[in-house]
Amino acid sequence: MKYRERVIVRGGGDVASGTIHRLHQAGYQVMVLETKNPTAIRRTVAFSQAIFDGETVVEGTVARLCHNMEEAEEAFEKNKIPVVIDAKGEMIKRFKPEVVVDAILAKKNLGTTREMAQTVIALGPGFTAGNDVDVVIETNRGHDLARVIYKGQAEPNTGIPGDIAAFSKERVNHAPVAGVIRVIKDIDELVEKGEIMAEIDHQPVVAGVAGLIRGMIQNGTMVHKGMKIADVDPRGTIVNCHTISDKARAIGGSVLEVILHRQIR
Repeated sequence: MKYRERVIVRGGGDVASGTIHRLHQAGYQVMVLETKNPTAIRRTVAFSQAIFDGETVVEGTVARLCHNMEEAEEAFEKNKIPVVIDAKGEMIKRFKPEVVVDAILAKKNLGTTREMAQTVIALGPGFTAGNDVDVVIETNRGHDLARVIYKGQAEPNTGIPGDIAAFSKERVNHAPVAGVIRVIKDIDELVEKGEIMAEIDHQPVVAGVAGLIRGMIQNGTMVHKGMKIADVDPRGTIVNCHTISDKARAIGGSVLEVILHRQIR
């Protein structure tokens, strides 16, 4: 395969995967760095799912779990995206990417610096463009979603989920206690309000609204109290759980814009 440039994306959740997919489709050689136990809930559209399954497919693009640089090179040869367990970013020095994208969405900087690559981009709050990274992309829904910020910060985290069909907090579930989750109803299944979707240490996790389960954390994950673990979409069967969201796609487009803009400056 012939690629444009090398890009490392830190994080492989559903929002990150919008960027990963877009850059891969545009011809960039993209490597994904993830934690040992990813906590994405929209797992059907998250390349991080390769950590659990060995391989995963998002909109026709295949990602493969790789354990070293040699396996990553084999994945590239087959036009697959390598996903490597590397929370500290140690592969950055080996891969030597032209671009690093921090798409962890931790709401704070977990160690990304401008020295990691020629261009360092961060998604969401917790970073200052022109200081610890070169560019920040706004991730908050609204008028400024996907805005490219060359100086300053993204909007602070509100902690309030976006409205869908007039529902906000009700559609998102957080762990009532710490423990290992046992999933009872998974992504793509319909639930009624009050129906049990999972259990954590014998404590039920119930749907706050009726609808389609759009996100559910991996079965068997150790979770902490208050952790986001599920998302029910009240629009029901009209929801597609297997395609990248409008938000993730918009953010991915802005990352691509930044990379192309850098090339003509």
